[in-house]
Amino acid sequence: MIKKTLFTTLTLLLSVSALCAQTSTGGISADMLRQIEKSQKTGTADKALFNAIASNSIDDLARNFANQTAVDTYFSHETKSQSIHDQKSSGRCWLFSGLNVLRSDFAKASDSLTVEFSQAYLFFYDQLEKANLMLQGVIDHAKKPIDDERVRFFFKSPINDGGTFCGVADLAEKYGLVPMGVQPETFSANNTSRMARLVASKLREYGLELRQMVADGKKANLIQARKTEMLGTIYHILCITLGEPVKEFTYAFTDKKGKALTAPKKYTPMEFYRETVGQPLNGSFIMVMNDPRRPYYKTYEVEYDRHTYDGHNWKYLNLPMDEIEQLAIASIKDGRKLYSSYDVGKQFDRKRGYLDTENYDYGSLFGTTFPMDKAQRIMTFDSGSTHAMTLTAVDLDENGKARKWKVENSWGPASGQSGCLIMTDRWMREYMFRLVVNKKYVPENILEMERQKPTMVMPEDPLFQEDM
Repeated sequence: MIKKTLFTTLTLLLSVSALCAQTSTGGISADMLRQIEKSQKTGTADKALFNAIASNSIDDLARNFANQTAVDTYFSHETKSQSIHDQKSSGRCWLFSGLNVLRSDFAKASDSLTVEFSQAYLFFYDQLEKANLMLQGVIDHAKKPIDDERVRFFFKSPINDGGTFCGVADLAEKYGLVPMGVQPETFSANNTSRMARLVASKLREYGLELRQMVADGKKANLIQARKTEMLGTIYHILCITLGEPVKEFTYAFTDKKGKALTAPKKYTPMEFYRETVGQPLNGSFIMVMNDPRRPYYKTYEVEYDRHTYDGHNWKYLNLPMDEIEQLAIASIKDGRKLYSSYDVGKQFDRKRGYLDTENYDYGSLFGTTFPMDKAQRIMTFDSGSTHAMTLTAVDLDENGKARKWKVENSWGPASGQSGCLIMTDRWMREYMFRLVVNKKYVPENILEMERQKPTMVMPEDPLFQEDM
């Protein structure tokens, strides 16, 4: 009897304790839940909405019918079209967009010759270099605790397939370029997730080992020798999944129809880079960005946001959209495409390949509003650069103001508008973030601003996620 009474008392105490824990300050109390429930509409309109949404896509129901007119495909200024590639299930949009710009520049300079660069070749070295960046970063911060913010940065994301144009410049200058036909895509190049998870797991294991070597007081040369062995294993995994990088090949340049216009010639990747690009990329361009959270006309640099340990961090000049658009217009008018990046998932009509702020009316569907501006969306992680595309055309009105823009995408020629997307200028201003432009199109006053000493910012910032 005593045991039973004690058990009942304990059960009661635990129940009261659990109830108190659930209704402590800041929790949803029973009274609060009743208030929430009373605030809900119970009319037939909401019941009809539920029935509709339960069986249909939210986007299909929120689609703004008034904005469903035919997409205007005329552009007052457009660069020459080129073949559309497909990144498939990978996050290599930065690589596709960057190489799109390089092959377009080559076609313009050579007048009639064309080239398609191998994404798989440069991606191999991107992954090897990022592996080294992680391991060396772990060594450099090995004396910090494992839960230090910078140590966690390396272990949380040891490797990824995202990036920026800075990576294209550093990698191409260091390893050269090869034609697509010489080193074609593999399954793992097109579908990177499994390979990435395996390499990441191996790097985390190696990172712990290197930290222990530092803790044990091992000499620097021994630590570096072990790191080289580790990278040998990573290289082997990449060879099996992506194919061993080509060291020499024979190639003949063709026109757009595939007709050979030059005699076959032997090249190394670096010789091919010099033949097609002809000059160092670093120093030839600036990256500008629209980040309304920070002061404009200031230069910023993202620490540890680079593809190679000995390469260049992502550095940019923060500018208002008016000035960014003028840089883009100057380049397009001269027939040169640009690397650019966006929050492409916002207000995107995938079927029409059309981006406009009025494509969907989510507020009316749910009886609320979504009023955050660009700065607020960035600071709350609601928006940021997610995808790089090649800016290729602009339509200007009689006053020289942009009406709409066109980008070459990397989702294959069957997507959107024959592989391209069209965006209104109002969408561009809300969801465009960065642009890479050749210095020849940049006024001297902006070049002078870009040369100022940058303010260092951390890669955890919501806007500094790499383009995927």
